Amino acid sequence: MRQSGLVKPPHVFDRVSEWEALVAFVERPLPQAMLGVVSGRRRMGKTYLLRALVEQYGGFYFGATAGTATESLRQFGAALAEHVGSPAPLSFTTWDDAISSLFDLASPGGRVAGGKVSRLVVIDEFPYLVKVAPELPSLIQREIDRHQTRESRMRMLLCGSAMSVMGGLLASTAPLRGRAQLELVVRPFGYRAAAEFWGVADEPALAARLHAVLGGTPAYRRQFLADDVPENLRAFDDWICRTVLSPFSPLFREARYLLAEEADIRDTALYHSVLAAVAQGNTTRGGIAGYIGRKAVDISHPLNVLEDSHLLVRESDVFRAGKSQYRVAEPLINFYEAVMRPAWARLESGQATEVWGQATERFAAQVAGPHFEAVCRDYVIGPGRSLLSTSLGEVGSGIVTDSAERRQLQVDVAVVEPGSGGQRPSVALLGEAKWGTVMGSGHLERLNRARELLAGRGFDTAHCGLAFFSAAGFSDSLRAAAERGGVLLVGLDELYGRAMPIGFVP
Repeated sequence: MRQSGLVKPPHVFDRVSEWEALVAFVERPLPQAMLGVVSGRRRMGKTYLLRALVEQYGGFYFGATAGTATESLRQFGAALAEHVGSPAPLSFTTWDDAISSLFDLASPGGRVAGGKVSRLVVIDEFPYLVKVAPELPSLIQREIDRHQTRESRMRMLLCGSAMSVMGGLLASTAPLRGRAQLELVVRPFGYRAAAEFWGVADEPALAARLHAVLGGTPAYRRQFLADDVPENLRAFDDWICRTVLSPFSPLFREARYLLAEEADIRDTALYHSVLAAVAQGNTTRGGIAGYIGRKAVDISHPLNVLEDSHLLVRESDVFRAGKSQYRVAEPLINFYEAVMRPAWARLESGQATEVWGQATERFAAQVAGPHFEAVCRDYVIGPGRSLLSTSLGEVGSGIVTDSAERRQLQVDVAVVEPGSGGQRPSVALLGEAKWGTVMGSGHLERLNRARELLAGRGFDTAHCGLAFFSAAGFSDSLRAAAERGGVLLVGLDELYGRAMPIGFVP
């Protein structure tokens, strides 16, 4: 992909939009210093991406490590000396001196021993430095402001994996608030890109299971598993027992490490309990509090920290204002809490095959099922968007209360357009998703009933189509309904682009 004449290296998989944003940031023709913040959970390939960018531009890259302020300053001086070609190490007394010198070197004419700093400067693992030198954001802010009135080539990128720290750099009254021209979050690969990355795009059933366990984290295939990929769906059970469930695999304790690495998490037992509650199906604030034996008000902080860390996501009910549910955002953590943690002692003793054999129903209900619902919503937002005849509204899920039947109807996928200018809010799509169930006329009746109830509550449902997503298939009666119109059927082949959806949405 070409952007401003710079081609993304072929070894960087996907990340087209991220690469274009980074190139546009570096090449923006402003004569003043610019700042960018790059964040994302660990194992997403941020360093890999930024190193490729630095290689393309000949920029300066410094990867911080956990250490004291003095040691980190010494390492920074050594790295900068190597970059500018200085025959002697650059010695800085304070970080104030180091940051001032870095910006001065990036100004026209800034040189050291015949070398010069290029316009691109990347400081990776920035939270390590902030921990030992909390004045760094203020020092960078001062230099950014100082170099707004003088010519500078500086294009500085601060990168880190501690999401709570990186998110706080530009928040509220933080020193760097309003100084950044780029804020890029490197997220996991989408489910289709992940299937391509793992080389299983031609087997949607296998791809769906891999994504339900490991998500779209690129490091898990090559760095963690050395390209150990199941050959086909039949090989999946053996593969998961020798990798994720094996005490000798680096993935075995990865979920614990992901939680422990977050700077704002102190009591890991409490946070694991919160995540376990959600994994067990307790998705409301009250349900989570009841599961762990706390009052709802007492879990506000851990919920906020987990959200800030991108380990938990809160999803609003599209039909009921003020109502929401929580979902574990990291598939491996959800798999750990639902399948591994309850049988941890047995897994440590090497009983992976037995544990996995007994976890079939739990995996389907607590891991694959909820994950499949989220993938279906991603499909509607992305590849399936063209199936809707109206503009895309809010995509989410919600509950429709049926007072007459004294029941609640869960709608897994919904597209709702808010009302404006006196118009009623409209519902463009209602969908149900099932991982292990062949869907039939009963599911059609339930969604029809939800549509009727929403119309009675004032929603415009005149152009509302019904969609059914299933990893197990559809009955003949439901297929016949799709052929008559107004009903859409989407299976795994359709989700992964190997077939066209059955039926259409009016």
